[in-house]
Amino acid sequence: MLYREAGQFKTTYQADSQIFPIRQDRIAIVALLAVAFVIVPLVASPYTFSAILIPFLIFSLAALGLNILTGYAGQLSLGSAAFMAVGAFASYNFVLRIPGIPVLVAFILGGLCAALVGIAFGLPSLRIRGFYLAAATLATQFFVVWCLTKIPWLTNNSSSGVITAQPIVIMGYLFDQPVEKYLVTLVIVAIMALLAKNMVRSNVGRCWMAVRDMDVAAEVIGVRLMRTKLLAFAISSFYCGVAGALYAYAYLGTVEPEAYSLDLSFRILFMIIIGGVGSILGSFLGAAFIVLLPIWLNVLAHGLGLPNSVASNLELMVFGALIIFFLIVEPHGLARLWQIAKEKLRLWPFPY
Repeated sequence: MLYREAGQFKTTYQADSQIFPIRQDRIAIVALLAVAFVIVPLVASPYTFSAILIPFLIFSLAALGLNILTGYAGQLSLGSAAFMAVGAFASYNFVLRIPGIPVLVAFILGGLCAALVGIAFGLPSLRIRGFYLAAATLATQFFVVWCLTKIPWLTNNSSSGVITAQPIVIMGYLFDQPVEKYLVTLVIVAIMALLAKNMVRSNVGRCWMAVRDMDVAAEVIGVRLMRTKLLAFAISSFYCGVAGALYAYAYLGTVEPEAYSLDLSFRILFMIIIGGVGSILGSFLGAAFIVLLPIWLNVLAHGLGLPNSVASNLELMVFGALIIFFLIVEPHGLARLWQIAKEKLRLWPFPY
């Protein structure tokens, strides 16, 4: 009774093609945004902002970028952290070397630099696929980190390689408190998530899914493989680049190559596997799961009195077990479980 579209008649094409065609979904999204923008800043603590909410939003954006490439376009990538690093260091150098540039413009330019790098390393996708493509994108990780550590100009000749990110100043106002950084991150992530949701429903998104399902058949019906694949790499890298800039400015407060390691690329990949490949919602669910799981495991380990050696490895063991579980039981992740729950709710009290 609460989640049924019966009686919600569409009289125009625009109404039928809405991003959220069911009224209950629109109400839920508005309520969720109201809570995120109004209620959470009033009740959450600085620790909650710094340790949970901000990294959750940033990882959601990075997972969203990888989901566009892997989930919708079908191009496997292991270089997400490298694109994040490009966005972070490019944003830092834009702010450093162009006096008076707005930090949001620097984030956009950093994302564009990451998009250019993504296009360059996406060229092998025109000839190879699958694990071979994953190995090619893995080279991006090592190449980018090598450049950041061996080219002093990129780190402003810092001897340690760790540099402090500039303050976030927007329209003359300094955003230095955790709640202010949270709001900036939330606005950026909400806008980019809405753009991604519309993008995957457009002709571009349909071309991505056609290439993902069968690229030969997609080329036969007129889809331009080169343009489609490189566009997926560019947009995915742009999202990761902006996420990397936010990771440095809003979360870490520093710009350092070690923060964008291969481990971060695998964590982002785990997010879309657990959350749901080919799902905008799955990117957020996977990021929430990966961010909250270590906190739950630490509380559990201390509550059970487990040795430190066991507690330190518990997270890795649980991650591995969950990935195997989702690959076997529900390959489409948490997003598919949420979709099944909504379908059952539509047919209640007679769910199949």
